[in-house]
Amino acid sequence: MKKITVSTFFMILLLSTAFVSCNSGKGMKENSDEENLESSEEQNIIRFLSYNIHHCNPPGTKDVINLDAIVNTISAQKPDIVALQEVDVDTKRSGEGNQAEMIAKKLNMNYFFAKAINYDGGGYGVAILSKFPLLETKVHELPTKGNEEDRVLATATIEIAPDTHILFGNTHLNSSKSSENRMLQMKEIVTISNKAKDMDIVIAGDFNATPDSDVMKISDATFTNTCENCKPTFPATKPTKIIDYIVYKANKSNMSVEKVDVINDGYSSDHRPVLADIKFSN
Repeated sequence: MKKITVSTFFMILLLSTAFVSCNSGKGMKENSDEENLESSEEQNIIRFLSYNIHHCNPPGTKDVINLDAIVNTISAQKPDIVALQEVDVDTKRSGEGNQAEMIAKKLNMNYFFAKAINYDGGGYGVAILSKFPLLETKVHELPTKGNEEDRVLATATIEIAPDTHILFGNTHLNSSKSSENRMLQMKEIVTISNKAKDMDIVIAGDFNATPDSDVMKISDATFTNTCENCKPTFPATKPTKIIDYIVYKANKSNMSVEKVDVINDGYSSDHRPVLADIKFSN
């Protein structure tokens, strides 16, 4: 048998170590790529929340304004973009201050308030909160007949990623027994949305309409509802009606709903908030 010299032995050991090291390095790189891919996929999911906050007045406690209760309910869900309805600004019933601004500051979010009407010495309307930059913001007046309160659609172009924008809208439709105004308002929302063909669209709010209504038939003809078997949202204590929604229209991305839920909070407002995780993939 041929003897192996000391120098030959160390040469074999060195080559074996180098081979193992190369293979180990390659395996580590593959794992890193997989982790980056998973992280990227997670970043494509945006969490939306729609919440009628009843001017921060818990219905069970008359004449009490509890801003922190609303903030805590929102904060617990860790949303990226929030639609608030029934927001007060400098009204006698709620006191001084812009509720949208105060809530946004506590949540470390950007905000945009859209006044629908003058009310009680101040303003009353809807607001958009966002962890992302709010670019172009606009208040669209919605058609209203008769003695009903004026209603608006607030929209914001939101940059959810570099060079990736969506149009987000928030509204609160009339609550009268007649659905005429709600139908007119939803038709106008569809018209406004159809003009934004270069962006994906998400519309949230208190539509004051049940899933089988003519109002929602108008919505369903253009938008996709994030929920199929929707949970009731009103009244908050023992909800029986489905009137709060998050809907969307995919113009550029493949949009899919990863999660949808109604948050179990029967104290903070007379509505329960609606949550939807939407995945955007090109």
